[in-house]
Formats: sequence, structure tokens, C-alpha cells
Amino acid sequence: MRGEAGTDGDGARRDGPGPAGAGGAGMGGAGGAGGAGGAGGAGGDAITADVVRAGGPTFGLRRPADLAPGPDPGDEPGLLEAIRSEIRASGPMTFARFMELALYEPELGYYAIGRRGPGRAADFLTAPESHPIFGWAVAAQLDEVWQRLDRPSRFTVRELGAGTGALAAGIVEGLDRRGSALRAALRYRVAERAPDRHAQVHARLEAVGATDVLEPDDGAPIEGAVVANEVLDALPVHAVEGGPGGEILERFVALDEDGRLGWLAGPASTPDLAARLASEGIRLEPGQRTEICLAADAWTREAAAGLGRGLVLLIDYGHPAAARYDPARGSLLRAYVRHRVHDDVLANVGRQDLTAHVDLTAVERGATAAGLDHLGTTTQAAFLAGVGAGELLVSVQSDPSATLEGYLEARSALFRMLDPGVTGRFAVMAFGRAIATAPPLRGLADPGPRRP
Repeated sequence: MRGEAGTDGDGARRDGPGPAGAGGAGMGGAGGAGGAGGAGGAGGDAITADVVRAGGPTFGLRRPADLAPGPDPGDEPGLLEAIRSEIRASGPMTFARFMELALYEPELGYYAIGRRGPGRAADFLTAPESHPIFGWAVAAQLDEVWQRLDRPSRFTVRELGAGTGALAAGIVEGLDRRGSALRAALRYRVAERAPDRHAQVHARLEAVGATDVLEPDDGAPIEGAVVANEVLDALPVHAVEGGPGGEILERFVALDEDGRLGWLAGPASTPDLAARLASEGIRLEPGQRTEICLAADAWTREAAAGLGRGLVLLIDYGHPAAARYDPARGSLLRAYVRHRVHDDVLANVGRQDLTAHVDLTAVERGATAAGLDHLGTTTQAAFLAGVGAGELLVSVQSDPSATLEGYLEARSALFRMLDPGVTGRFAVMAFGRAIATAPPLRGLADPGPRRP
């Protein structure tokens, strides 16, 4: 659930400022921005897939330059002791179990406490938190899906991992800005583990006058869209490495003689780990460390089961299996805390986010096995260009009530979302049920560059 200040698309550490050139244009006609199918003023910034493909990685994946990293917060004492007690009683635990407790333990886990997670005052920024233009763009795609479903009188969005409600508010604002008739049909359900998050989503929607769209989530299949932005990367993963004879070893969390957390390698806890890699044609090199997310299978099945008709839209950072497990890539397990990324995932227990790049092949296979049609996978940059992010930026520029500061903020945020060295290479996966698969949805019309 990371959007700024962290690892680039290859998992390298990125601790510097955001991309240069993301701000500084005036609001006159020469400083406009164009989108797919609509250019800005002469000499403006054309927001197209061709533009965002250019260039290599830049620094600052999850942190704009104005957010300075803070010091480590230390461990959550009660949670650390609970983990120690379980290890003493049952032996070394899988990292998947550790990650489950560190993030989701009901009372002390990182996501159990609503003040942690995304946000400028928290640990990282996601695209919806950085600027509502991201939600406006998603709204454009949902509008097209609603049209393709023959404009049902109720169109329900279920957001998995809704966080503070930034995406929900952006979607509603986007529909209002478009004058879309979907706004009257929209219903919004929040699927969140933390009770505090429901209150935060309500407050965010209240600020844009849209609490009328909220309704309780009973888990029943919906007609509309299931949406998850940067959720899959925070599912618990098993830490593994290649053994000398081609076998898979698992890296467990253990205690040293002083009670400190550390790593201990041993035989895999389940044959499902080897089976997953074998099904994808992956063989780890001796000593190669990586992660396997078995939890994605059940998560994807549940997400699919919650859709009766419509779209499942998943946005996250990851790679197809062959690239995800390339020996040169190594481990893609990271921690995020106070706008800083590091690889000491056993530190700050319960007080830092934990994440691993997604195996896109596993997710796509899981979704189709659950009965969904794979509508396409593209990059975030190509998706945003396809749904008209450029035109959205032009609308900010041409708004009589807009300020120069507001326009530059939107422009800078959008450029980070589009830049392939920042978050533009994030994957956008779309699946459907009982919806026409052709022609491609606007956001999928350009598959984007081949994902490494």
C-alpha cells in the first residue's frame, strides 16, 4: 500500500527527491497539459503513454521532496512480546505469520490502528492520497463500465482496503466534475479490517458532501466494481531461498539467546511453496532470496466472489512471475516508516508497513480460475493516459477558481503517477464478469510497454 518514497519498479532503494520538472509551468495557454486525444496549449505537456515511457528510473517512488523522513518509532511492546511468546511456545514462525501479526493483529497490528498507513503525516503516500486527480481518473473508467452495463439504477463500488477514503472521495468528485449520471446511481461499500478506517472514510466523504453513497457491506455479490489500490502488496508472504540441490528453503523468524528477532533457514513449511513456483516454471538459484504470496489465492477468490456483474480493478506494483523471480532482482521485501524505505523488516514491529512486489501471474491465474474474464493488464501510466488524465489536468488549469499553486500541485502529483521511474510502472489489472470484453476499456486500450 505504498505510493511514494520507496523502491523503484526493480526494488532498488529510492530515498531522494521526486522527479525533476514536475512543476514550474504557468497557468497560461503555453503551460497546458494534454491527454490521450486532447493536447494542451502550444508547448504544453502532452500526458500520453508515449511521454511516460521515456526515460529511466528517477528517485522518490513514494515520497515527494517536501516530505522528509522521520526517525524509527521503535517496536509496539505488547505485539513484540506476543510474537516472542508464540515463538517460544511453537518454535520459529514463518515470515507470513509474522507479517500477519505485525500488520493485522486486531488490537496492536500496524493496520489495526487508524492513525498509521498512508498520508502525509503517516508513513507513505499512495496515489489517491497525493492528489484527487487519481480518483477522478478512476471515476472516468467506472463511468465507462456503468455505460457498458447498460446504466443500472444502482452501481456499487466495493473498495478493498479503502484506507482513509481518499480514493472514494476522488471518485465522487470525479463524477461530479464530469456531470456524470452515474453519481446518482453510485453506492459505496468499504471493506476494511480496522474500525477506525470506516470513520475516516465517512469523514472524507462528508467533506465532499457525499455520505449518501455509503452503505454497509454485507459481502453479497454486487453489480458494479471491486477496486483495490495497493492492497495486494501488503498480503503476508513467505520468505524463501533456493537450496543447494534445487529445493526451496524457508526463512523463519526466530529468537536468539537474548530474545531478539532474527532469521533461521529450514525446510519449507508447506509443499504449496514449491508447487506455486513449479506451476509458473520458476526455479530458484542456490542462495536466491525471494518471497511467495500464497495468501493472494484466497484473497483473489474472495474478491471475485464479491462481484456479480461488472469490473474488478487492481492497481499495485509487481511483475509477471518470470521477472518477479529473476535472480538479479533478489528479495523485494521492504518496510516503510515515516516516509522512509528500508529492508530491516523485523524492526519497528507493528509500527512500520511491510510490503513485497506482487506476482502478477499468480493474481491473473487466480482471478480467471475464480470465473473472471481477464480484460487486460497495463501500466498505471497507460491507464491514466487512456482514461483522459491529461484532459483532467487541463480542466484544473482552465477552472476560473483554480490557483497557480493548486494547478502546480495537481500537475506535480500527476507527473509522479505517470513517470515510469516513480509509480507509472505500477500494474493495472482488470477483470470482468458478465461484461463485454471488446472493445477494450479506455484504460486498457494501450497495454503499455512490455513489463520487465
